[in-house]
Amino acid sequence: MDWLAPVDIYCERVGAEFWAEPWNAWSNLAFIAAAIWGGVTAARLGIRHWVAWLLIVLAGLIGVGSFLFHTFANTWSALADVVPIWAFVATFVLAGMRYIGGMPPARVAGVSLAVVTVAVLIARLAMGEGSTEPAGPDPLNGSAQYAPALLALATFTLLTWRWSHPAAPWLLAATGVFVLSLILRTVDRDLCEALPLGTHFLWHVLNGVMIGLLLQMLLRTGGLARLR
Repeated sequence: MDWLAPVDIYCERVGAEFWAEPWNAWSNLAFIAAAIWGGVTAARLGIRHWVAWLLIVLAGLIGVGSFLFHTFANTWSALADVVPIWAFVATFVLAGMRYIGGMPPARVAGVSLAVVTVAVLIARLAMGEGSTEPAGPDPLNGSAQYAPALLALATFTLLTWRWSHPAAPWLLAATGVFVLSLILRTVDRDLCEALPLGTHFLWHVLNGVMIGLLLQMLLRTGGLARLR
């Protein structure tokens, strides 16, 4: 694998310069803001549990990794982009099962291997975005890789509404935001002529909002303040 192979798959990038995608790069501050919001809430609630703080750190790393990808725009930075994303997804799914769904630790451990395996496979699939080999047009512009994340969110939302869990409104809002962000990510390539700036930066902004909502949901309704 050529780790320095250039990646050019977004409307905004029209050159090889470091700042060729300023909106796509700086919009990653949304993830940093989500992490800060989560950290402030955790500190205010006295939450010291390692899972909460791991998710907060991963939220910030998503912003860092995506910033690197939209500035260096090559294969190694694409990996820096996808690893924190899927690490967050895998950790959040497991945390949701344990602290929202009340699943016993032994059962969570039993399914964790499958979750991590799926996340790794999807991350490797995502690396195909950095390929310089022609593979034919993708009608979803690479957004299909996020279907498992959407399915997990929708499942958590339905279950918490059925249980009348206080997490339900937070999850419903996060799912709605994620659906809109996926749409904007998908149409980015097709709108290049009409909108040279593209819509990918809005994917970042809305995903920052989504992650912020998910962190607040877990911190406020997951009972983590009682745990160490």
